[in-house]
Amino acid sequence: MATAGPLTGRRILVLEDEYIIAVEMESWLSEAGAAVIGPFARADEALAALADGKAAVDAGVLDINLGRGGTAYPVAARMDALGVPYVFATGNNLEADDPSFRGRPRLEKPVSARSLIRMVSELVS
Repeated sequence: MATAGPLTGRRILVLEDEYIIAVEMESWLSEAGAAVIGPFARADEALAALADGKAAVDAGVLDINLGRGGTAYPVAARMDALGVPYVFATGNNLEADDPSFRGRPRLEKPVSARSLIRMVSELVS
């Protein structure tokens, strides 16, 4: 008999523009029992999912820099408005460059499965 993972029943949005990293995070979260929303490579895709009432989420994992000048900040702002916790998973060693998001939970890339699951579990507990 399989035991439930630490994220069983939780819906986690993933916003990550690097395909390999996105697929890896999706796999780790799924193995921990989460239903993954996404992964999305662009902020507008994630915002559309958040706007869809069927896609209610419990937490998010957001890469700050999404390439071509895109950022996760609009998604983070929407999640703040909805009261949904999130963590920035980023290779950017500096604090978030938008002062509104400084001090938010963050994981430094490369992210390990253990640290991702631990952080997301803390967010939803």
